Amino acid sequence: MSFAACLVLRCHIDPCLAIVWIATALLLSSASAARAQPVAPRPLGSDLPVYRPPDDRRLTPGVPTIEDPAGSISLRDALGLALMQSPELATFAWEIRAREARLLQAGRPPNPVVTTAVQDLGGSTGFTGAADPIQSQTTIELSQLVELGGKRAARQRVAALNRDLAAWDFETARMDVLTRVTGAYLDVLASQQLVTLTQETAGLVEQVQRAVGLRVAAGVVSPIEQTKADVALAAVRIESDRARRILEADRRRLAALWGSTSPRFQSAVGDLTTVRPVPAFDDLQHRLSQNPDVARWAAEIAQRDAALAVERSKRVPDVSVSGGYRRYPEIDSNGFVIGASVELPLFDRNRGGIQEARDRLSKAHEEQRAAHVRVTAMLAEAYRSLSSASDEVSALASNVLPGARSAFEAVGEGYRLGKFGYLDVLDAQRTLVSAGGQYLRALADFHKAAAEVERLIGEPLTAMTTPPATSGQE
Repeated sequence: MSFAACLVLRCHIDPCLAIVWIATALLLSSASAARAQPVAPRPLGSDLPVYRPPDDRRLTPGVPTIEDPAGSISLRDALGLALMQSPELATFAWEIRAREARLLQAGRPPNPVVTTAVQDLGGSTGFTGAADPIQSQTTIELSQLVELGGKRAARQRVAALNRDLAAWDFETARMDVLTRVTGAYLDVLASQQLVTLTQETAGLVEQVQRAVGLRVAAGVVSPIEQTKADVALAAVRIESDRARRILEADRRRLAALWGSTSPRFQSAVGDLTTVRPVPAFDDLQHRLSQNPDVARWAAEIAQRDAALAVERSKRVPDVSVSGGYRRYPEIDSNGFVIGASVELPLFDRNRGGIQEARDRLSKAHEEQRAAHVRVTAMLAEAYRSLSSASDEVSALASNVLPGARSAFEAVGEGYRLGKFGYLDVLDAQRTLVSAGGQYLRALADFHKAAAEVERLIGEPLTAMTTPPATSGQE
């Protein structure tokens, strides 16, 4: 239900003055959009360049083309390429721009409406007999809806917080890219070292094969042992070929993360044997506030609260004001037409919309708690993997690997002297190869778990000596 009032004032004035007073309402209705406040990036990888859409919207959008590196590549090179050329990350960057445009639109007032009406058209002074025609009256009005109750400011705040949420989504995607690229890079490093390990193993097996050949030629052992040695050498060479194929697949998978279909780099630079001490779990847990999946909920709750303010503002009815002039040709006169209309909130006070917004705000608080619990559980799992891998690496490096290598060398030398049989050589060989592969897997698992922990706390483990950074926006 709405209430409308209209007042007509007749006077001899310039008709253009009839709409001057509307300017005041238009000025009151205007508002400017808030400027973007970027979300502060997490410390992890914050020094690396990242793709951003061009500020000039007239430019043709596109990801900058960066030539793939040739020769050796470092982890920093791989991360920089992926952050600049990842198509998935670019979609989140453009979503921020789209929401900035929505924020700009949210600050625009409603358009004024021009109405033209011709009245008394075809009328006359009488119903029967001769009648004089009535001259028509022309009315031109300009109306403007004036929003009350802070509706536009509330809409702008919701749009601004939606933009911030898109920025948090971008930050989450950036951290995910860092973690995926680090994992793929570690796979390349592990595959490279596995190729080296299988080549070294093949060299050792060839030495044993030559020793077996000498003993067979001397008639000391049966020729069957020569066949066994040949089979063992062939198996090792098959494993070496398999390791090279795995390395090539890992290289392609890494290059695909920055959009390349054919990797040009030849090798990855890095040392998997560098193992850092594992920090205490409590120190890591105190830094969970930097996790973007947790930190974003402050903006999420603020957005739900702003949405509640929008629903509350709808309880206040808007006023539509109008002004114009009417032409009276029979008396050669003009008149002002001034009107206003307002909705009477008798039946609908938006109680359902307000309650819905309240419920969604309560839901956001519970979702915030759930996110913190979920991330804490993920940190506990990643920390378990990190600690287990660290213990395994330490045990393999200090005891298993040196013992396996020493046993293989001793058995090989004893075989040449006739102290051991070939089965002992094969057993020592399998133990050495298995221990070497297990060591490489443990190293890769350690560094991958460390990367996952860094993703969850939002900063490198090397920065654990510094206090946790303050989360949120700058």
